This record gives sequence, structure tokens and C-alpha cells, in this order.
Amino acid sequence: MTVHADGQSTLYAKTPAAIVAGVLCLLPVMKNRATLANLLLLAAATACVRNPYAVTNKVYSQQAKALARQLQAQPTSPADSLPATPYWVGTVNFNLRKPNYVIIHHTAQNSAAQTLKTFTLVKTQVSAHYVIGRDGQTYHMLNDYLRAWHGGVARWGSISDINSVSIGIELDNNGSEPFQEAQLASLLKVLAALKRAYNIPAANFIGHGDIAPVRKNDPSAQFPWARLAARGFGLWYDTSVLTDTATAPFAADSLGQPLPGLTPREALRIIGYDTQDLNAAIVAFKRHFVQTDVSPALTENDRRILYSIYRKAL
Repeated sequence: MTVHADGQSTLYAKTPAAIVAGVLCLLPVMKNRATLANLLLLAAATACVRNPYAVTNKVYSQQAKALARQLQAQPTSPADSLPATPYWVGTVNFNLRKPNYVIIHHTAQNSAAQTLKTFTLVKTQVSAHYVIGRDGQTYHMLNDYLRAWHGGVARWGSISDINSVSIGIELDNNGSEPFQEAQLASLLKVLAALKRAYNIPAANFIGHGDIAPVRKNDPSAQFPWARLAARGFGLWYDTSVLTDTATAPFAADSLGQPLPGLTPREALRIIGYDTQDLNAAIVAFKRHFVQTDVSPALTENDRRILYSIYRKAL
């Protein structure tokens, strides 16, 4: 459905008479009067529905137009002291920058309606590109090429401005409940579309808790990262590493002290985690990849899983 400047969709903008007229056009091919009656009832009910976000949709349109004017403006010199050129030359070879990461969140709220309200209040200063309800309904709130305010203070590898390179997806979930099947089915469809449209690498589908380990814990340990990874959205470890006795990652001496070479901290850093607070980084890693235990202690199995992910991240 096309959204107009006044926030009404094409469907909502039609008058009851227009909708009924459209249904009447189908009369020649309709033999079932019950079907016709149901369509007329649906048309009448639909015509009465108004978009409760018409006002904020209008604000969206105004802000998008303002950004479009910025893009259309002739570039200016980045510094006054640069030598002047006789004229401006604009290249003919360009397109829009593409998102290269997808960050998955849970809303920590109790309904999709609550989150939609939060994301349409200026005072909250938060947003996301997509909100997916428990029932699978998906609200595409922001053009993928625009910058949503979902990551906050965060870092992944050398990237400190996550919002400028990522798509934010919020899942309607209070953080202590399982993720619903209808919701996950919609999420997988959205992820497939994003990966296809922007060629996003598998390793770049991560969670809010991964990029902000000190501040955030979403999505929770109940999120099925393994299921996503099997579809190409995120990394996952090879289960064989748990029983591979020939491999001893992060070797230690008889007293448990690490030997020279790769350490868990270095492996976490190479994967992308901010390891300034090592315990927080370990907890974030285990929330994503271990899930049954999210303590800051690394067991032997945890170390094997970490080493497997580290190798895949190289």
C-alpha cells in the first residue's frame, strides 16, 4: 500500500463509494452471493479505518524531503582555506551507500503497539528500521538507506558508529519470554530480503548485546541464533570442536596460566567484541553462542566454541 503525504495509505484513502464500486465491478465474475456480501462488509469496515500514525507519518515525509534536498545540493568545499577551483564538477558515477550489518534487538516492552509509540515520540530519541510483532506483523518504519537510532554507544571491531552502517530490527519481546514462531518466520523473511538486497556477509548479522556488551543484553539467551546461522544469518560453531581431543585452544600450563599465543581476549577482539571489559565481552559471547550458561567464566567447552567462531571470523 502506498502511503500518501497525509499519512493515509491508498487503501485507506478510498471512499466507501469507491470501494463498493470496485467490488461491483467484480459482479459479472461472481457467482457466490455470500462471497459478495463478505467483500462488501470488508470494504465498508476497511473504509472506516484511519491510520493512527497519520500525523507522525507526515513528519516522516517532511524529514525525508529535507534530507533529499541535502543530497541534491551542490557539494561545498570542506575547508575555507582550500585553493578555489574555477567551477564545480560533479561526477556521474555514484549511488547510495548500503547497510552492511544487521543488528537484532528485543524491545524489552510488552507489545508491538508500545514500541511503535516509543519510536514515534521525539523525546525518546530511539528508532529502528523494522519492528516485528509476536504475531509476525512487520512494520518497516524507516527506509533502509536512512540512519536509525538503535545502536547507541556501541562498537564492533573498529566500527564505533554502528548506526551509520547497519539495519536495526526490533523483536516484540520483553526479554524473559520465548520468541514466537510467527515472529521468527517473519524475521527470516526480512533477513533473507536484506541479505539479497545488500549482499550482507553472514558474519555481520549480530545482536545488540554483541555490540554493547556492558550496557545491553538483547536479544536474550532464548534467541535461536543457531537457526539463523543455518540460513546464513550469523556465525555458529562446528559441533565437532566439542569432542575434538586433538585440539586444545588457548593452551595453559599445569597451573592454568595461559601459554604464549592466542588468548581468549584476543580471539574475542578479532571476532569483533569490545574487550575493554573482558567479563562483559565473555558474557555477551556466551549469551549468543553458548546460551545455557552466561557467566563470565570460560569452561573448556566455551573455549572450544570461542576458538571455532574465531577461526570462522578470520
